[in-house]
Amino acid sequence: VGKTGAAAIVSLGILMVAFYITCIVFIVGVLGTLLWAVSRISIFRLMAYLAREYLLIVGTSSSESALPRLIAKMEHVGVSKPVVGITVPTGYSFNLDGTAIYLTMASLFIAAGMGAPMSIPEQIGLLVFMIIASKGAAGVTGAGLATLAGGLQAYRPDLVNGVGVIVGIDRFMSEGRALTNFTGNAVATILIGTWTKQFDRDRARAVLAGDLPFDETTLSGDHGSDRDDAAHAAHAATADERAAVR
Repeated sequence: VGKTGAAAIVSLGILMVAFYITCIVFIVGVLGTLLWAVSRISIFRLMAYLAREYLLIVGTSSSESALPRLIAKMEHVGVSKPVVGITVPTGYSFNLDGTAIYLTMASLFIAAGMGAPMSIPEQIGLLVFMIIASKGAAGVTGAGLATLAGGLQAYRPDLVNGVGVIVGIDRFMSEGRALTNFTGNAVATILIGTWTKQFDRDRARAVLAGDLPFDETTLSGDHGSDRDDAAHAAHAATADERAAVR
């Protein structure tokens, strides 16, 4: 900023806007189309159903914070428990759409900013590499920046020093990454449930229409019942041990 003035801030702002637009287009255009074509579910109804989780993610800038709620809501919307139990946790490590978009766009921005623009074949190679590099990235705040630095170190070491250019806006882009990752995992869970024929489409339509609202107390109620069952089991075991000693 000291050397280029306001132009640097404008460029960073353009990157942020372009990233969010890309995420929106991906969610509505790609995920929405797949969801409707395979499961006949509206992406907008699904996003409205997950509104509280979106607010939680924006507040924490991490999709991990909404993991328990996503599992509960996917089961409530009609996906079988085994499918949810496998798909959601796996998706949190390997289905990181927002992170892949961020890594690719940030890398291209850094390359252009450092005067080393990439050719089309290099950009395609970068896209494939960053999609692979995003797999296994932690779903916590700042993980995308660390993955970006590691990816550039492996693909284009000469661009690693440019990572510092986008550190200032990474926090603002983190929400976009987390929201896109979260939406991608929700859609993937429904798609896999449909593919394996373990998705109740009629129930999903009733839930998304508001006829079967999600009971927030079930989140704490289930845990509470589990604790009670464990306490009863421990008490019974202790009583048996005492009886055996006597």
